[in-house]
Amino acid sequence: MASTTSKIRCTACGEDSLLKRTPKYDGFKKVGETLTCAGCGHVYASEADVPFAGPARPRVFGDDDAPKVVKLFAAEELGRACLYCRHYTVNPFTQRCGKHNRVVEATDVCDDFEKKPVPKL
Repeated sequence: MASTTSKIRCTACGEDSLLKRTPKYDGFKKVGETLTCAGCGHVYASEADVPFAGPARPRVFGDDDAPKVVKLFAAEELGRACLYCRHYTVNPFTQRCGKHNRVVEATDVCDDFEKKPVPKL
């Protein structure tokens, strides 16, 4: 049987120990886990009853470390990408512009942009 462990402060023996997670099976179907103290064998009824030791995880990065927002398009280019053009054609092998008959990408921008009509439902 496979099991995993986590650090706990056991309420039964009062020692710093490891929590042993052992899977419970009904035939070949996993039906839950048995949570026990590796030191004294005390069984915990649920995950909420387990007294985990120490802080969850140290915070290494702060809000200042978040990446800056990248703007790919200028305001006037927004919404003029080939993806939204009526001439944009997709097939399993390539993406093409029907007006200029050339291979394009969905994020390309063109001066001859024509917005796709809204489909009627």
